[in-house]
Amino acid sequence: MVFWNTGTGCTASTIAELARDVPDDAIQRLVHALTLLSAQAWRTYTHPAAAADDLEVNTEGWRRDGHREAFATVAEALTRPNLPSGGMLTVSYNPVEETAHQVGRALHNINDPGLTGQVVAEVQAELAAVEQAELGELAGRARQAVALTRAGASPAQVQAADEILATDPLGDPALFTEIEPAAGAIAATHWLQAAADVTAKASGLAPTQIILEADNIEALAHETPTIVLELLQLGLSPYETVTGLVRGAMTVAEGQIPDLGELLDQIAQAEELAEQHQDRHLRDALLNELRTTPLDPKRPAHDLLEDLLDGIRGCWLIYQDNTDPEDEDAFADAVRAEANANRDRLT
Repeated sequence: MVFWNTGTGCTASTIAELARDVPDDAIQRLVHALTLLSAQAWRTYTHPAAAADDLEVNTEGWRRDGHREAFATVAEALTRPNLPSGGMLTVSYNPVEETAHQVGRALHNINDPGLTGQVVAEVQAELAAVEQAELGELAGRARQAVALTRAGASPAQVQAADEILATDPLGDPALFTEIEPAAGAIAATHWLQAAADVTAKASGLAPTQIILEADNIEALAHETPTIVLELLQLGLSPYETVTGLVRGAMTVAEGQIPDLGELLDQIAQAEELAEQHQDRHLRDALLNELRTTPLDPKRPAHDLLEDLLDGIRGCWLIYQDNTDPEDEDAFADAVRAEANANRDRLT
């Protein structure tokens, strides 16, 4: 069987029914190899070459590009895999190609032409879903992209998320079930900035102070939306802001430090402040608060989107506190006008 996440649970279907005489360990090897191949195929979506810093030969971007190009070699690897010969086995450095060969070897061991044909069709459907998701079309099997964090975003998905927020600036569940989360976060960043600017005019607060102030009214995830507003204030676009935060968290998830210089600066500041107060306990407390990313590394784009919507709600709370509470549509109308007036931020 094959199953995938749809944002509201998983869907499943049967690939094939195997003969009773097929050994269990042979089935497990096939299933394991198919799972690995699917993971490597979707990694080309979550880690596109365009999101890498460099595309020169032997760089990360160059390798990612090669992984994606290997889609063209998968079908042959499934039906004509590299097999052991003379005690040797040719292994590809390309993970997409190599996992396809692993599936092919598992099929070769089972030796069922009918099964091989069914698995080839199944793998081709999975690769087609990846290609469809790259275009921002998340229908059918490609919908599993809503459960993944991508180091980039489809313009079509950003536009779709923007349309959802235009209907309801406070957010809608469809942002989590129909939109890739990084794209949703980019659109939500644009709407958060609009909400903060509108609320700043109504309250007299600086846009970067609003969410923290709203936290005194209702418990909110204020840290990340405030960081986002500060980055926007520095001149970054919603796309640059979101992809920078998401890529940093994805780097942390792989056991690396996204910005060593910034981390060292934070440590130095904590050391200096503790020394000024001559308080060793303060030093330990400040260092314990340091984080290499403000996002959840296991689900950074989803975490960011949730926090941004919390930020927009925080703006609404402050806006309501400083205007006529009986006019329920005033906030949404004002934010729509502000967002539409600055639509160039999303391009």
